[in-house]
This record gives sequence, C-alpha cells and structure tokens, in this order.
Amino acid sequence: MKIIILAAGIGSRLGNPFPKPLTPLKNGKSIMQMQTENIASRFDIDDINVVVGFKKDLIMERFPELTYVYNPFFDRTNTSKSLLKALKKQKDQSVLWFNGDVVFDEKLLDILMPAIEKNQSFVAVNTSKVADEEVKYTLENGYINQLSKTVENGLGEAVGINFISSNDIQTFITRLEECDDNDYFERGLELAIEKDQLQIKAIDISKYNCMEIDFVEDLENVNNML
Repeated sequence: MKIIILAAGIGSRLGNPFPKPLTPLKNGKSIMQMQTENIASRFDIDDINVVVGFKKDLIMERFPELTYVYNPFFDRTNTSKSLLKALKKQKDQSVLWFNGDVVFDEKLLDILMPAIEKNQSFVAVNTSKVADEEVKYTLENGYINQLSKTVENGLGEAVGINFISSNDIQTFITRLEECDDNDYFERGLELAIEKDQLQIKAIDISKYNCMEIDFVEDLENVNNML
C-alpha cells in the first residue's frame, strides 16, 4: 500500500502566504508534521507520497525524507487532478490518501485498519454533524451511493481520509480522468459508483477528533481541540 497526502493547493481561504499544510498549530507542530507523525506511527514513512504545487520548495525543504509528486497546474486544477497524478504512479497498489489540511487523532487509524487489511475501498466519515458546505454521503445496500457537497439528507460528512483498493484503483483512475479540472476527487468516486457499481464503504470515525482546516475559524477550533 502507498500513502498520498494532497498538499498542492493555494489554500487562499485561510490567507497564509505559505502552503496550508505548513500552518503552525498551538502544540508547536504544523498540520503536516502532525499528519506525517501520526501516519508513521502505523505505517512506513517511506510509503508516503506528497502531491505539491503552491510554493512546493517550502514543503520539500521542511520534510526532505518524503517522496514528492508535482502538480504544475495547482493554480487551475482541484484535488481530482492532483490525486490522479499520484495514483498513476502507483499502478496496481492500494492507496490510502489524506487531504493535506486534516488534523486527526492517530487512534483514528486503528478503526481503518480492518478495511485496509481486507482491501476494501472506503471513505472515512463523521456522522456527528452534517454541515452544508462539507462533502456529504448517502448509503444504499450498505455502500455509498452519493458523495458530494450537494447531497441532500446526508448521513454524515467525509473527513478527507480515504482508501482505494488495488482491485478498484484502475477503475477509479479512469473516472478521475473524466473529471473536470475544478472537480474534487469525490466526483471520481461518485462516477465510479454510478458507472461501475464500485462498492465503497463509509467508515465512521466520529469517536475520534478529525477536522479539516479551511478557514480561520477552523484553525481556532483545532487549536481548542489540541
């Protein structure tokens, strides 16, 4: 299995003059430092691949031990294309990927391990809240059938931690290629569900802290959590 961190975006909503994953937190660590330390507590750090774009040298200099994939179109594409660049390098391996702005409790990874070991594709979700601006989901026969920000009557929110099985990765790559430049990667998953009947589980991680930082308010909430 390979691990991907999506860290190419500009993160303009937070207003930093540097990549959002380098945002300092109250505990003295950056978002990305917390991510990599948590991931390395369960997996091999050599398996981490980071998709970079905006001011990529700042990230690469801070974390020289990681492997990098460059998205030169970071200023005009969204996460569907950043993830696609990284997945094309993995061939037939399964992949666990993280949005580069997610702060989470490392114990959360233990909930995901059984599905990873079974090679079952999944989206990690929080069922304790369903905000309008977040990616939401619904289920059919135990698997996700809708996954987007426009879902109505969503059962919970996607938290930005996902896994694609080695059995499903080529199908997912094909659907990501169909996505528009400004699509989130969830659109690729939704297309694969619609067109290929891809079976993707929703794994509830609500018992552990996990927050995406998009706005200053999110950063304040994370710091309060820490």
